[in-house]
Amino acid sequence: MKIFIDTANVEEIREVSTWGFIDGVTTNPSLIAKEGRDIVDVIKEITTLIDGPISAEVHEGLAKDMVKEAIPYAKMHKNIVIKLPMTIEGLKACKELTSKGIKTNVTLVFNLTQAVAAAKCGATYVSPFMGRLDDITLGTGAALIEDIATVFATYEYKTQIIAASIRNVEHVNQALLGGADVATIPFKVLKEMLNHPLTTKGLVIFADASKKK
Repeated sequence: MKIFIDTANVEEIREVSTWGFIDGVTTNPSLIAKEGRDIVDVIKEITTLIDGPISAEVHEGLAKDMVKEAIPYAKMHKNIVIKLPMTIEGLKACKELTSKGIKTNVTLVFNLTQAVAAAKCGATYVSPFMGRLDDITLGTGAALIEDIATVFATYEYKTQIIAASIRNVEHVNQALLGGADVATIPFKVLKEMLNHPLTTKGLVIFADASKKK
């Protein structure tokens, strides 16, 4: 499973780019707006830090407008993936962008049929939201990842699954076990993934032992 960071904070991306296991980035206009920066400048900077898929989200609306907005992003760098909403207009845009050879990520997916529709429109990625589903009923996020993985394998859809809306390390574990191709993870959770009380305890033991030599 590939691991993406889900952020628009360039300093967070700069830090994780040195860790050695980050494969890509997802972001969105609202996250970038919180940073108070221009979206084009942020995307350009991210492409210099991470050599992997970078999702650039267009504004929800009519398909023709989303396609028009997407094309300049796609021309910025070979790694750009256009993030589209799970709407009828979003699916129309997905179909057209796919026909132009532009990678797409259909987001805000909350059930199996939405994921299948996106796959049939040629989406490069589909993003089921684990955390938001678990807000309604605990465990439904993990179940959806498993169901999509099963159906995509059965019907040989090439669309990859991005486990999104990840809130904690357990969501990452569920994405791994459920067959997600990618998990896109906030900076805070990425750091939590690398911690364990026994690791911390072991480091103290090692440090104490080295002092006694």
